[in-house]
Amino acid sequence: MRTYDFSPLWRSTIGFDRLFDLAEAAQRAGEDNYPPYNIERLAEDRYQISLAVAGFSPDEISVTAEQNVVTIEGNRAEKAEREFLYRGISTRSFKRQYSLADHVEVRGAVFDNGLLRIELVRQIPEAMKPRRIAISAAPAGNVQQIEARAA
Repeated sequence: MRTYDFSPLWRSTIGFDRLFDLAEAAQRAGEDNYPPYNIERLAEDRYQISLAVAGFSPDEISVTAEQNVVTIEGNRAEKAEREFLYRGISTRSFKRQYSLADHVEVRGAVFDNGLLRIELVRQIPEAMKPRRIAISAAPAGNVQQIEARAA
């Protein structure tokens, strides 16, 4: 895989720190693919992350939502010494982080049949939503004054 050096951009840009951090993190993220996961768009402003966490119980998994990041950690302690002839189901500890866009919130998490589903919703504040501005006509006398000054 090709790596990119963003240092020349750091010298000539202001305020794009988070964008470059995300790009660098995306380059490093391809290394570990455990546990497998899906990211789905359920609606225009609803998303879901599903992680396959077979072998874990809900009390061995923690989901933490911080500013623009959701972190999922799984820690499983071996309860008894067992002798496996073949071990194909991995139950190693993991930590996965997902960067969230502005105004995306974690609504909840559900553990069902070995899948952990995390519901995400984007809620844009009313003040930031586009709004239509009414255009009113200028009074007729006001237009004549402007034309007189221009002449």
